[in-house]
Amino acid sequence: MTKLFFKIALALVSLFLASPPLRAQQQTTYLDCSVQWNDSLLVLENSRIRRTFYRNGGNLVTKSLTDKRANHVWAIENKSPDAAYPGLTAGASNAGLQVVRQPASPLAPAHLEVSLTCRWGSLEVKRIFRLYPDCPAIASDFYYRGQADASWGSRLMPGQELADEPTLPATAKETTVPVIERLQLPGNHWRFTSVQFYDATDQRNTLVQTTSALGYRRPAVLRGNLLFAEDGVQQKGFFLLKEAPPATAQAAYPGADFLTGFDEVSVVGAGLSSTDLEATTWKRGYGVVIGVYGASELDKLTALRTYQKQIRRHLPERDEMIMMNTWGDRNKDASVGESFLMKELEAGARLGITYLQIDDGWQQGLSKNSAAAAGRLWDEWDAASWQPHAERFPRGLAPVVKKAGELGIQLGLWFHPSNANSYARWETDAGIIIGLYRQYGIRTFKIDGIELPDKGAEINLRRFFEAVLAATEGKVVFNLDATAGKRGGYHFLNQYGNIFLENRYTDFGNYYPYWTLRNLWMLSRYVPAENLQIEFLNKWRNPGKYPEGDPFAPLHIPFDYTFAVTMMGQPLAWFEASKLPAEAFTIAPLVKAYQKWQADLHAGWIFPVGEEPSGRSWTGFQSIRGQEGYLLVFRENNDQGQTKLKTWLPAGQAVELTALAGHGKSFKARTDPEGRLEFRLPAPNSFALYRYRLK
Repeated sequence: MTKLFFKIALALVSLFLASPPLRAQQQTTYLDCSVQWNDSLLVLENSRIRRTFYRNGGNLVTKSLTDKRANHVWAIENKSPDAAYPGLTAGASNAGLQVVRQPASPLAPAHLEVSLTCRWGSLEVKRIFRLYPDCPAIASDFYYRGQADASWGSRLMPGQELADEPTLPATAKETTVPVIERLQLPGNHWRFTSVQFYDATDQRNTLVQTTSALGYRRPAVLRGNLLFAEDGVQQKGFFLLKEAPPATAQAAYPGADFLTGFDEVSVVGAGLSSTDLEATTWKRGYGVVIGVYGASELDKLTALRTYQKQIRRHLPERDEMIMMNTWGDRNKDASVGESFLMKELEAGARLGITYLQIDDGWQQGLSKNSAAAAGRLWDEWDAASWQPHAERFPRGLAPVVKKAGELGIQLGLWFHPSNANSYARWETDAGIIIGLYRQYGIRTFKIDGIELPDKGAEINLRRFFEAVLAATEGKVVFNLDATAGKRGGYHFLNQYGNIFLENRYTDFGNYYPYWTLRNLWMLSRYVPAENLQIEFLNKWRNPGKYPEGDPFAPLHIPFDYTFAVTMMGQPLAWFEASKLPAEAFTIAPLVKAYQKWQADLHAGWIFPVGEEPSGRSWTGFQSIRGQEGYLLVFRENNDQGQTKLKTWLPAGQAVELTALAGHGKSFKARTDPEGRLEFRLPAPNSFALYRYRLK
């Protein structure tokens, strides 16, 4: 009976996979994740996705991709291996496969890892797959060692910008650059949308750009970290996420991220050049994630977001923060010292903040940005530079930490790793952070001044982060500054903390609340909003820096509204609280009430609703949590007292909305055929936060 059952089960598996039986099959399962393999086939799956490969000596060739929820199979049947590297002609050999069940840690949820290693002559490539339970995506991390047979440094379109040549020239050869993913697509009606992201926000004020293309004979050349591929016949699709910095900051960049042809899509650029390879040391390249989704826009975005929420566990006691930072009033470090910070803590507690971060200037070695003439350091820091400044903190940081604790506030610090010689001093820097954590209990550090000019810098910076997190059991949070330089962006190094998104200042007249709202709104479609620190400023400063009669100047925007702009992200009070006028503290009840909802807001899938913020729109966000969630609605400066706002709720859905904050009233309604709800707000520049329940 047992043998008969096994034969029947094996036959069913074979039929379902539309492939020959897996002879000498081996299988490992963990939670709902599974890997099955033999000498010829490899099958990775969980409850949502299955991907089947021919093993091909370790250089995998995709056979099929399955959306298990939709019961839909794409017969991929690649004609070439999924990954390819310049100069390789012989087949791969010495394939090794290892499976590891990874239990949950403070940083990552429990998951299954499958490592496949193969060799071409003197080049070795290791591909580690990550499968997470109930997640419709499979991630691949790539590692390399040895020696390449040809240069990996070519560009697909040398000397040309993509705006001049949106398709691959006939003379260009994909084989001159590393390919880390390739799928041969069935059918003739594929539509591709690439999403390009921008950081270095000191210079940029539009952070997301999309480009669409139809598959055709000459491959379209697309930039971006994210590609959506949708089958016009089946009305289903998949996404490819290149886990790398933005295109403007990638290492060994080949000039593109995706090539999309009539019947094929490729991801190009390994994240290192052939000259970066070493004989015995594995070096990590850029990764790629593939995820499947159904027909609707919400299916697409939730598939991506489900994966993104696996990258770093979001622990409310560690990751939720209402942070105040001392730099936003542009006094630099002129005021920093024990007496000033005692005042800041008292004022911050009145306002309702949960963290006070001392920016540049708390340390003995003053930077080039210091208000003091003695400031000189920037790149070459040593351990002595990171002691508390002897004159500003004659008793060290202990009294400030003690006062913060008494007021229910945690203290954070600014830190600039020494980037001399590609962060060669990373161990010293890690020891400094670990020491501050152990001595004072400080566990949030703003990491500034990052530059990734070469692979060595990236490797050493990653070592720095991982050493700190290992020594502190994952309790330290890094606020990764994205305002300048070549840094990680939104899809790289993002497992180590959150993103400090913008420097905006009334001193320069470049802070407008609707600009901040627009950047968060646009990013939140593709990046978890809860991972972004979003600023609000002292709106009473520098009214003369704005044009007379400017209706969008911060002075004309209610202070509670400027705080509400930040609520779907991690609020950042970018000012000195002790310099606020008394009027500012009227928002304290809102800030303190927000603490009760913050973790629940961020536990959902947060997506934008309404119109793109323009200063004149009706706009907002929805946090989706199954049969309930939150809606945050903004009436910008317009004359419409009511509007129908398109939401992510189903058509014809009865819903009950309870007003939690702002200027709206509780109500019951039913969505129209387009999923819209009617909202009313009493005045321009007003907002409302609702908790909703489906009825």
